[in-house]
Amino acid sequence: MIPTPHLVADEAAPAPAPKGAPRPWWEGRPFVVAMILLAFVPLLWPSIPPLVDVGGHMGRYKVALDGANSAALQQWYQFHWLPIGNLGVDLLAVPLAKLIGLEAATKLIVMSIPPMTVAGMLWVAREVHNRLPPTVAFALPLAFGHPFMFGFVNFSLAMALALLAFGLWLRLGRLDRIRLRAILMVPISFVIFFAHTFGWGTLGLLCFSAEAVRQHDRGRSWWLSGLRAAYHALALALPVLAIVLWRTEATGGLTQRWFDWAFKWEYLLRMFRDRWETFDIVSAAIALAVPLFALVHPRLTLSRNLAFSGLVLALTYVLLPRVVFGSAYTDMRLVPFAVAIFILAIRFKAETRFPLASWLAVAAVGFMVLRLGGTTASMAIAGARQNEQLKALDHVPVGSRVAVLVWDRCRQWALRRSDHLGAMATVRRDAYTNDHWPMAGSSMMVVDYPAAGWFQRDPSQIVRDPGCRFEGWSVERALDHLPAPAFDYLWLLDMRPIPPKWTQGWRPVWSGEGSQLFRREPLDQDAEAPPPAKRRTAAVPAR
Repeated sequence: MIPTPHLVADEAAPAPAPKGAPRPWWEGRPFVVAMILLAFVPLLWPSIPPLVDVGGHMGRYKVALDGANSAALQQWYQFHWLPIGNLGVDLLAVPLAKLIGLEAATKLIVMSIPPMTVAGMLWVAREVHNRLPPTVAFALPLAFGHPFMFGFVNFSLAMALALLAFGLWLRLGRLDRIRLRAILMVPISFVIFFAHTFGWGTLGLLCFSAEAVRQHDRGRSWWLSGLRAAYHALALALPVLAIVLWRTEATGGLTQRWFDWAFKWEYLLRMFRDRWETFDIVSAAIALAVPLFALVHPRLTLSRNLAFSGLVLALTYVLLPRVVFGSAYTDMRLVPFAVAIFILAIRFKAETRFPLASWLAVAAVGFMVLRLGGTTASMAIAGARQNEQLKALDHVPVGSRVAVLVWDRCRQWALRRSDHLGAMATVRRDAYTNDHWPMAGSSMMVVDYPAAGWFQRDPSQIVRDPGCRFEGWSVERALDHLPAPAFDYLWLLDMRPIPPKWTQGWRPVWSGEGSQLFRREPLDQDAEAPPPAKRRTAAVPAR
């Protein structure tokens, strides 16, 4: 049921400003350009985007790019392109890497995602309100929300494209170009689906909800409006055929962890999770409070169009499990975008009141600049640390087998950006590392090195101390169970001080900030050494 009219505005948007009439600064093109360009800033400095999963993604791009020509990579990895709904950055990075190199290609593509997301948000707001509301900048930092910082780059690209497509959907609907909209949305839906299924599904929800409101505003009942909206949304439905093909070829992938309320609450607080807990939680509280402020303020309200879309996304968040087809953090990914839609819905009930609007615009831009300033500083710190850690690879020969262990400092707020940094050994040294993961529900990327045992793939690289919230290897246990003859090097990242006896049989090669490299020794005695005693193995937790 739609909220009552005194809280949510009728969908008759304010008329656009007459041509030639002066506009407030937050409605002009310089403001739009400035907001989009600001979104490029945080990733300008780091040579590799310091996002949690990016190293693992780059390892996969490397196998796709050079696997057929690298005898070293062929020992452990196989890659076969498949028509699955999780290919966004892969499809761009591999051909672009042939022109400018893999690391530069990845950086260019990933750093373009937030500006595209910002542009999509601005377009949606402009189409719904016929102008940009002064509060719009409150939503823009959510382009750097937790899903992006975690390195879900295919998902983030798909969501950026979905917001841009939603802006186009709204515009063509406003112009009553329904047939043209249906024709255009067929290829667009396939592009977004192959970028990431979640982005395609979110676009369908947004378009359906917005169309239902448009139909209702034309005098139809809610039931009929819903039916007609579903009919119009069929223009986006053809990728269902690709899903049938994909799931026929799928390899495993569980769907589980429904209605995990503790995590759902945490994800609201973590929507900006990056490095500084207080800063990030206060920012999340502000983002949640802004639309609530609009509901109680006598001069502000919410667009019924976007309010309904926000409610649909919020309900979807509640109903989604944490893991879908083996892909984790499924529900978490929706949080920043649902909150952004509610913020974009804010408008004045009547004519814009400029003293209030000016204060709101200044506060919104201040929030945007403050958040992006913090994100830029965090990225610079993480990028500098990564550069120091990656100096270890100067001592790793091409084609080596590297066991990577990353210490999980339990209960810390700052994201562990080294979880998949070890995969850079694959990128730069054609090496085997144990932190790769097969793409969820797909056999596209195959890791095959049985000698590594439980240390064959992710999450074997994550080690924790006893008493952590999540089960897994302890540092001592992981080193004890590591099949040393299967590896040439041991790379410890962000590791706490450990007793030297735990690394017995490994010779220190290099040590730097947050990075220690060991070489197995003596290599020439392996053939003469007796086989290791059989040890009890432990199950590796799902990623």
